[in-house]
Amino acid sequence: MLAVLVHTLDPFAIEISPGFGIRWYGISYAAGFFMAWFLLRELARRERIGMTVTQVGDLMTYLIMGVVVGGRVGHVVFYEPHLLITFHSSLPWWGLLDIHKGGMSSHGGIIGTMIASVLFARRIHRPVLHLFDCVAFVAPFGLCFGRLANWVNGELWGKPLPESMQANPPWWAVKYPAEVLSEHFQISKLAPLQSLVNPVDPLPEAIYRAAYLHRTDVMVKLEPLLTAYYPSNFIQALTDGPILFLVMTIVWLRPQRVGVIAGVFLLTYGIARMTSEQFRQIDEGVLMLGSLTLPMLLSLAMIACGIALIVWASRQAEKAVGGLLSSADSGM
Repeated sequence: MLAVLVHTLDPFAIEISPGFGIRWYGISYAAGFFMAWFLLRELARRERIGMTVTQVGDLMTYLIMGVVVGGRVGHVVFYEPHLLITFHSSLPWWGLLDIHKGGMSSHGGIIGTMIASVLFARRIHRPVLHLFDCVAFVAPFGLCFGRLANWVNGELWGKPLPESMQANPPWWAVKYPAEVLSEHFQISKLAPLQSLVNPVDPLPEAIYRAAYLHRTDVMVKLEPLLTAYYPSNFIQALTDGPILFLVMTIVWLRPQRVGVIAGVFLLTYGIARMTSEQFRQIDEGVLMLGSLTLPMLLSLAMIACGIALIVWASRQAEKAVGGLLSSADSGM
């Protein structure tokens, strides 16, 4: 019985061939879009928002493109700009398009959805800010599922727990067998496990593979040797998902002026990211300003924009719309 949660998950739900198949990461995005579509469809059917059921379906097509393109481009620009000039001989030939290898930015995805919402609002002749409100209201589903997918992929690790907690870490701590492949890991620690794995393979790789084959005999001896980390994926899934959605739900129980919900999203999400980033490892080689990481800087910008949008929207003379407990203004 392991004392903490150890990552031994396969990123593939169905692996058709080596390196190709249906990944949990893609399934999580599909689940997020489905939940967003279902909720907006119900709000439209009950006339709580200024869109028809058919328009909600069309909107989702725009949003899918906005999230995928914006999320990928945002990740490359913010975190791995070298991929813009990376080309190789296999499909899809360009590093920017290697989305199957992972790498999506939530901040980039938000920018992509904003652009998609502007284009769709012009198409259906609805106020852009109302589209922002609707999209922001359902965004927590995708954000939450995305963070859980990060856990499945074994990426975006949290910070190590304090040294005083390493000997006896709490149950909520997480550990990663991939740590044995790190250049910082002392291979000598693995000597007691050498007799349990194939002596032909390099010891770290053999132990790593054994762990992901769910070898209990290996895991029992390996787990105490690994570093305990904060469960940043689960922390951010909670803050970016249920908590963010709850805040917007409370605010939108009654009709609000157009733009208020979008402002609340930017403000709350920015605060949530600023808080949760304290438990997440800093990305190597990424821009920092003092102790502020790039995600923190982007979140500060979101907080400022959110406050400005709430103040501006609240002062407008237009009639309040939406509201989960009352019908939306169908004359929007």
